Amino acid sequence: MRAGELAMSIEDRFAVSSWSVHRLLGTTHPHDLESHAVPPAQPTFGPGSITLLDLPAQVAANGLKRLEICSFHFPSRERAYLAELKHALASAGVRLQTLLIEAGDLSNPATATRDLDWIAGWVEVANEIGAEHARVIAGKQKPTPEALALSAKGLNELARRNAGSPVKLVTENWFDLLSAPGHVNRLLDVTEGRIGLNGDFGNWSAPGKYDALAQIFGRASLCHAKASFAAGAIDADDYGRCVDVAEAAGYEGPYTLIFDSESPGEWEGVAIERALIRDRLAAAA
Repeated sequence: MRAGELAMSIEDRFAVSSWSVHRLLGTTHPHDLESHAVPPAQPTFGPGSITLLDLPAQVAANGLKRLEICSFHFPSRERAYLAELKHALASAGVRLQTLLIEAGDLSNPATATRDLDWIAGWVEVANEIGAEHARVIAGKQKPTPEALALSAKGLNELARRNAGSPVKLVTENWFDLLSAPGHVNRLLDVTEGRIGLNGDFGNWSAPGKYDALAQIFGRASLCHAKASFAAGAIDADDYGRCVDVAEAAGYEGPYTLIFDSESPGEWEGVAIERALIRDRLAAAA
C-alpha cells in the first residue's frame, strides 16, 4: 500500500465514467483547442435522455459512489454551471474522482504550447468542481526521445502551475507516445512523481498485453477497467485476467468501469463488469 493511503473496501473500489453512458447523455461538445469556450452541443450519439446534471443521481441509484467525467460532456465552463454540477455531486453523495481532459498533444512541437495552455484551463475546471484527479493525455506522437522529452516538459509545467492544489495530475497508457510499458515508465521517471498513472485495460492489445500491463500497474493509482463485449456477453477470460494482472502488480486503487458496446444496455453492462471484478477480488481476499 502506498504511504498515507488506507485500504479500500471492495465496494469502494468502483467508479464509472461518463463515457460508459454516452448514449444516455447523447450530446457532446467537440473541443476547440484554439479557444477556452465550450462549442455548441452536437447530437453525436443521439439526443440523449439525461443531462450531465442528472448523472450523479443515476450513479448513486446504481450503487456507485465515484464518477469520472469526460471534458466533452461539459455543456459549460461558466462558474454558475460548475457550481450546479458540484451541488449535484454532493447531493447524490458521489465523489468526482477524475476530470478526463480528452484532447491536446503535449508531444507535438507545432501545438505543444497552445495545448499546454488549453489543458491547464481544464485543470482549473477540475479544481473548481472539486475533482480528485485530472487525467491528461501525455501525447500522440511516435515515442521518439524528442517527443517523450517534450511531453515530460509539458507535464512538468502543468504540475508546476497546479502546485499546492489538491487535484492530482495523472496520465494514461494511450496513443502512440505511451504505446509500450518502457515509454510509460520512462515518462513517469522523468516527471519524478509529479504525474501519476491511470492504467487502462483497453488501450493495449495482445499479443503481450498482459505482460505489458504487469509492467506498469504497480505504479498506477487509477484504472480504466474496460471490458470487451460480443452480442451482449462479456469476455470474462480477458477481463478477469486483466484484473489478476493489476492486482498481482500491486494495484490497490479503484476500478473505473468503462462500457462501450451496443448491447446490453449501458447500466446493465456496467453492472456486469462490476460483478465480475467484485467476484474476482472477493475470491482473492
